[in-house]
Amino acid sequence: MGQERTTGRAATVMHVRCAATVPEEVYRQVLEELAGLSPVVQALPPTAALVELNGAVPYYGVDARQLGEMLRVRTVSRLGTDVRVGIGPSITVAATASAQITGPGGVLAIAYEHVTDWLGPLPVDALDGIGPRQAKALNDYGIHCVGLLASVPPATVQRLLGGRAGRLAADRARGIDPRPVIPRVLPASASVRWSFPRHTLDGAAVRAALLDLVVQLGHLLRRRGQAARALTLSLRFASGTSWDTTRRLTEPSAHDDDLRTLAYQLMDAAGLQRARLTGLVLKGEDLIGAHQVAQQLTMDGAREDHLIAESAIDRIRAKFGPGSIGPAATFRRAS
Repeated sequence: MGQERTTGRAATVMHVRCAATVPEEVYRQVLEELAGLSPVVQALPPTAALVELNGAVPYYGVDARQLGEMLRVRTVSRLGTDVRVGIGPSITVAATASAQITGPGGVLAIAYEHVTDWLGPLPVDALDGIGPRQAKALNDYGIHCVGLLASVPPATVQRLLGGRAGRLAADRARGIDPRPVIPRVLPASASVRWSFPRHTLDGAAVRAALLDLVVQLGHLLRRRGQAARALTLSLRFASGTSWDTTRRLTEPSAHDDDLRTLAYQLMDAAGLQRARLTGLVLKGEDLIGAHQVAQQLTMDGAREDHLIAESAIDRIRAKFGPGSIGPAATFRRAS
């Protein structure tokens, strides 16, 4: 099932890369699969993750490479997506290994005793953490491979790349990377989407669809007892391209009026003219519990009336269904 390197001793860190085009929903499901292997998972959005395998290897009674293959079988069979898995004794080695895998999936495991020999022939820009500008600076001084970088005195590397960057590069070329895997999940999010039955240029239809998404998202957040700190609007075009933008709300909110104001600003920022749209996605980002939102005193009677009406509308939807009531503009497609 792809590229691998058999090693004599199990590594402790797994670096997983999903396809660059994987949807966020699938990426989250991959993270859930990782959590089934180990309790120590660090999300590296938008498409990667780290896993500590210290406890997983003895628990499953297999070596780290076999855990990587187990993960691939699960993601392919359950999610329909393959992953590239690098395994090594440190984050740098594991991440460098996963980047060396060709094709959509594979497992490459590097044992501690093989790290120096494996890293040595790689070009310097293949070492995880070395960016294009740093690689160019090293190449300009004849340092083309990781082995040569490891042989250069650290003080020299610091002069070439700068103090901290040079020190890190020199250490990692030698396989030195004490960073731990720090458990980190993706911030909670909620998304709703709309697909047009035909490519549309109709500004009124697009605005009505966006309003419908605002209503759906607001209702979803309030039902969950959550509030969004930011919104992301994604537009999908007939050409197959997409456009995404994110802005933060002034205050965390799950109320239709607040979400609608920002959603319309996001749409206006797209500057649509003759673009043919196929769909919209509106996502509430960086969610928090509604109980964490500070209750501001207000003299705005209209807003208070809207909030009371919103609560009544939520009760109607809960009893008669989400399509039973809503803004008139969202029903224009039925007329």
